[in-house]
Amino acid sequence: MLSSERPRPPKQSAIKQEAVDPVSSQTSAGPHVLSMFRFLCTVNNYPKNLPTISVILIYLNEAPSVIKRAIHSITDKTPAHLLKEIILVDDYSSNEDLQLALDEYIDLFNKDKPGLIKKVRHKRQMGLAKARISGWEAATGQVVAILDAHIEVHKEWAEPLLSRIKADRTVVLSPVFDKVLFDTLEVVEYIPAAHAFDWNLWCMYESFRPEWYKNYNPSKPGKSPSIMGIFVADRQFLGEIGVLDEGMTIYGGENVELAIRVWLCGGSIEVVPCSKIAHIERAHKPYSLDLSRPMIRNALRVAEIWLDEYKSNVNIAWNLPLKNHGIDFGDVTERKQLREKLKCKPFKWYLENVYPLLDGWEDIISYGAVSNKDAPKRYCIDQGEVPGSVPILYECHHYDPQVLYVKVYIGGIKSHTYNSNRCLMDPGSGNTPALHDCKNAKEKGLSIYWDFSQGNAIRNRNTTRCLEIGQGEDSSYYLILQTCTGQKWTIQHVIKDF
Repeated sequence: MLSSERPRPPKQSAIKQEAVDPVSSQTSAGPHVLSMFRFLCTVNNYPKNLPTISVILIYLNEAPSVIKRAIHSITDKTPAHLLKEIILVDDYSSNEDLQLALDEYIDLFNKDKPGLIKKVRHKRQMGLAKARISGWEAATGQVVAILDAHIEVHKEWAEPLLSRIKADRTVVLSPVFDKVLFDTLEVVEYIPAAHAFDWNLWCMYESFRPEWYKNYNPSKPGKSPSIMGIFVADRQFLGEIGVLDEGMTIYGGENVELAIRVWLCGGSIEVVPCSKIAHIERAHKPYSLDLSRPMIRNALRVAEIWLDEYKSNVNIAWNLPLKNHGIDFGDVTERKQLREKLKCKPFKWYLENVYPLLDGWEDIISYGAVSNKDAPKRYCIDQGEVPGSVPILYECHHYDPQVLYVKVYIGGIKSHTYNSNRCLMDPGSGNTPALHDCKNAKEKGLSIYWDFSQGNAIRNRNTTRCLEIGQGEDSSYYLILQTCTGQKWTIQHVIKDF
């Protein structure tokens, strides 16, 4: 598809950091979480002598009432003999309410439960990966749950996680998340699903493996290719495999890096349906209004360390040149040495055995924005409105809606959203081009095959019509399918001559 609906880090207007605070401070934690739990877990007699858990809450300029709700939720819903401690990690918040006032609240709380709440405050902003590492370093429980501070846990959230880790210390787990709307605290329930990612290393939901559905039991964990930002693991095992990569900056990609490393280096990832956590949706990320720069940098770093011959796919996904992209992703020597020390498998094994749904993109021969050389100014093919299936002509900006891929095996021009794609198609009637699901179009024999070489026409192989630029009576320009007149197109990046 001409890249589109994939949720990407938005450039949003700033919202007051305590925007959720008035609603949060007026609403009880309990009823919202209790009302969301729908799955009837068939296994609720958990083993005795479960390991203890340290719950780590990461925050930056979080609303104080949200943090307090999280604390009360955890202490109310976690058996006291299992809850070793709650560790608050403040990544250098500027909100004064998170300084002395929160310290006084913690001191008051600890009078009844001495030492239960600990606090780690960074002296400078260090980003999500380092904040999570700081929490892990301070933890003393046998298991660590690394969570955001804007969450509430459900009753018996911890027992299924601890039971699974007691059975296998090498498994890293995720609960099932429900979304809590930040302005009303209304809960939107999500069904259990695996966690995955695209080649941008941007996280998403994916189906479990087929065998999970064949033997459907909502109490059983499902294998997952990746993990999102909230995860639970044996504390010592997490240390043995390198915790998180301290070289990841600010935000983005650290969860995907962990998941790939776990799978390649002797562990596995699972989602546990009987453990439910409500995650408060925020209107913006606190680190930056535009997180694309650190996300690109971190993705390139992960690619260099872990993706082997597939690392160029990250460049392609972010529409970066394969060489000389000018982005410094830091020294990766230590992480590569860790990979050797742990005797980790190659990434190809991961694609074949863990995440076969991720297209390996071995056959892409060019990518990027496609512009018309004969236009009076730089116009590019653009996906157009979403939802919608009509590509348009738009001034070139080279962002996602204009990133296309030319694949040699079908000759199609396409782009990605998650792992489903829409291909450029000549409908055969009328003069307006269309976008159609590539797999479905191929099965139906639709006209998605095009002859195109750099600096030449884009000609449909079936209809022989060309994709060109037309001009309307109002002097505006638009995409049109017509008898070829020799208009020429170029694509940004060429991997192989074609």
